[in-house]
Amino acid sequence: MIIFHGINQLRKFKNPVAALGVFDGLHLGHRQILQAAARRARQIGGTSIAMTFWPHPQKEEAIYSLEHRLRLIALLSVDACIVINFTPDFGRITPEDFIKKILVGHIGVNTVYVGKNFRFGRNAKGDFKTLEKLSRVHDFKVKGFSVLKVAGKPISSTYIRRLIKKGRLEDAQKLLGRPVSILGTVIRGNALGRWLGYATSNINPHHEVIPPCGVYAVRVVFGDRTYKGVCYIGSRPTLGKRKYKHIHVEVHILDFARKIYGRDLEIRFLKKIRGERKFSSLSNLIRQIAKDIKAV
Repeated sequence: MIIFHGINQLRKFKNPVAALGVFDGLHLGHRQILQAAARRARQIGGTSIAMTFWPHPQKEEAIYSLEHRLRLIALLSVDACIVINFTPDFGRITPEDFIKKILVGHIGVNTVYVGKNFRFGRNAKGDFKTLEKLSRVHDFKVKGFSVLKVAGKPISSTYIRRLIKKGRLEDAQKLLGRPVSILGTVIRGNALGRWLGYATSNINPHHEVIPPCGVYAVRVVFGDRTYKGVCYIGSRPTLGKRKYKHIHVEVHILDFARKIYGRDLEIRFLKKIRGERKFSSLSNLIRQIAKDIKAV
């Protein structure tokens, strides 16, 4: 997938089919739109394009970082992705100019695929009806998608954020179509895990929404391989509240002994093993870690 950051380097594409949206979360509704655009582009010998926006236009916490989002979009066989830097200046563009100057002028769009609840342009005045009306003026097609529902509830990024924060990861997974996951960079810690006998990789997450504190069974994706792992999220209460005030994310990867500082890992959450606890001694903590690994 070719990635364009901004519109200045864009060129006219062959029969471009563009899917528009923030696509935060890449949930089942988003995937439906993107996959349909990719199929249509193949049918007409065109180019499928995802247009997304960063940072979030409504300043919402990110379910996925931009890099993670782009990785997931690429898996849907989309040919190109345009990342629009959502600055205050861009936020002031009118819906009419967005269509005329960007969709038509820069991309030469053939068809636009979009959720029917998509809003765009200054003060979010543009909507699906605006696209339909101006598509007739500028001679392109529009395909709208209704909001998907699971168990009678509409799928939305807002709802998924709430589920993740509450620890309802299985419910979030049903709406995402994949396990809740974190993409982050391995950073240097204080080697506490190794001192306890269980080396861990300390993770700096690339985004804001992470599951609640606790211990989780996870899959760890590093490069092109996937490993079993145990992930801890918490403030290390056994070691004293004063020393560790912020939340740590660290993962023990089973059957793995490489040093990977500065590399990125994806942690996919499968099941919560237990909540965070303060142990009376380090020896009790070590015994519990052994039980957690056995449980995984």
